[in-house]
Amino acid sequence: MNNKIRIGIMGYGNLGKGIEAAVTNSTDMELVGVFTRRNPETVKTLTNAPVYHTDDIMNFTDKIDVLMMCGGSATDLPKQTPEFVKYFNVIDSFDTHAKIPEHFASVDAEAQKSGKIGIISVGWDPGMFSLNRMYAGAVLPNGKDYTFWGKGVSQGHSDAIRRIEGVKDARQYTIPVEAALEQVRSGSCPELTTRQKHTRECFVVAEDGADLGKIEQEIVTMPNYFADYDTTVHFISQEELDRDHKGIPHGGFVIRTGTTGLNNENHHVIEYSLKLDSNPEFTASVLTAYARAAARMNKEGLKGCKTVFDVAPGYLSPMSAEELRKKLL
Repeated sequence: MNNKIRIGIMGYGNLGKGIEAAVTNSTDMELVGVFTRRNPETVKTLTNAPVYHTDDIMNFTDKIDVLMMCGGSATDLPKQTPEFVKYFNVIDSFDTHAKIPEHFASVDAEAQKSGKIGIISVGWDPGMFSLNRMYAGAVLPNGKDYTFWGKGVSQGHSDAIRRIEGVKDARQYTIPVEAALEQVRSGSCPELTTRQKHTRECFVVAEDGADLGKIEQEIVTMPNYFADYDTTVHFISQEELDRDHKGIPHGGFVIRTGTTGLNNENHHVIEYSLKLDSNPEFTASVLTAYARAAARMNKEGLKGCKTVFDVAPGYLSPMSAEELRKKLL
């Protein structure tokens, strides 16, 4: 009898490919198939997993335990996650922080009716970073949180540069300011502005004959993306970009500094850090662990929308509760 958790992947970009690899590396899971809006015949998977059109998904309601939602947060997930949780347990990586409460509400309404589980906003931020902010705040209530991102490629910021007239290709790196990091680690609880915490570095391939000064000005003054940061722009060739900037690394730090004692006389620093060679592959690995949790929780009769705060850590591990107590406690 096969007790493996059966996984479906909805959307096959960098995240979908990462989940395919993560499921292949999980002995308690198997990949049923990849679902795409493209012509399935044009999609070649890394492991030769079968590819189906999104329209065929309803033929799999009894063949998939957890459906992994790999679309974008801007337009795909707000529609798709509430729609598919009517028929499947689902996991998504919705990362528009300000809209998480309304996304939760729409997924929960459908999941309560269908009896399924939808775990939303899974990844490393939101996700692992959120958990670490919560744990640290609970342990050190008298303190202050700091989150630093990078050094890493910001895919959204890189796309924003590529939309500028005269830009052929671009990569943007978010870089924590070392002096700000050291200040926080010292436990001095500094008040830091956006500009003091991160810098942005852009590598841009311009079209032939493009006005480089105009492109640079448009980048550094772009509201919501670069205007609030010290931003450096480098113009390079396509060959240099392909050679030196082809990966998607990322990472960052969650730090909480706080005090304990009747007179707050003792200072403490909690720090969690990530250094990632591949942002999408790591994010996919987090989603895959939460797929295990969704399958287990739903089997126990739980339903509705959940976030990382609602999932007990033991559900994420392939080990049994007995093994966890013996080996990790």
